[in-house]
Amino acid sequence: MSFKPTEISDDIYGFILDNYSAEDDFLKNLRSEASKENIPEICISPDQGNYMQFLIKSAGIKNILEIGTLAGYSAIIMARALPEGGKITTVEKSEKHAEFAKKKISEANLNDKIEVIVSDGKDYLRSVDYKEHFDLVFVDADKASYPQYLDMTTPMLKKGGIFAADNALAFGCLMMEEPTRNPKQVKAILEFNKYFTQKEEYFTHLLTIGDGLIMGYKK
Repeated sequence: MSFKPTEISDDIYGFILDNYSAEDDFLKNLRSEASKENIPEICISPDQGNYMQFLIKSAGIKNILEIGTLAGYSAIIMARALPEGGKITTVEKSEKHAEFAKKKISEANLNDKIEVIVSDGKDYLRSVDYKEHFDLVFVDADKASYPQYLDMTTPMLKKGGIFAADNALAFGCLMMEEPTRNPKQVKAILEFNKYFTQKEEYFTHLLTIGDGLIMGYKK
C-alpha cells in the first residue's frame, strides 16, 4: 500500500493503454477524420473510456445523458457498454460537429442506442421534463456552465445515479495561481469542483484518470 498516489510514467501509461483501453481502430480513425474536418482533438482518454465502460456495466446503467457530443467519441464508447434497450441522449451545440458524430454513430451501427440532439445544452435542458430518468449524466462541455448543468440535471437523475464532469484537473493547471492554459476555464473548473463537493444531494469523488473526472453519487 502507499499513502500517496504512484506517479504514472510513460512506461506505466503505455502498459495501461495496452491493457485497459476502450479505443480500437474505428475510434482511432474517428479521431483522425475529425482532425481533418478541423474538429478539436479533445476527447476522453482511451483508459478513461475503459473506465466509463466498466462503470456502465458494473452499475447497471441504462439511460445516459451526455452534454457535449463533439465528434461522438465518448458516446460511441459508452454505447458499446450499454445493455439491450439502453440509450444515450447526447447534446451538441455545433451542427457541424453533430453531423459528423451522427455519421460515425451510423458507421458504428449504434443508431438504435444514441440520439444526437443539436442544441445548446442549457436550452435543451429547459425544454425537457425528465424526472429521475437518467442513470448517468456525463458533461464535457463549456466549463463555466458546469454548475448550471449540475443543478438542471439533478432532478432528472435517478437516486443512486451518477453525475460526472470531465477535465476536473483543468489541464494540469488546477492549482496554479497563474495558469499556463485557459485561465478562465481553469478558474471555472476550480470553482465547480468546490461547488459540487458542497452539494448535499451528492457523495462526490475526483478520479485522477485522463484529465480528471469529478463524480457524484446521488443520495
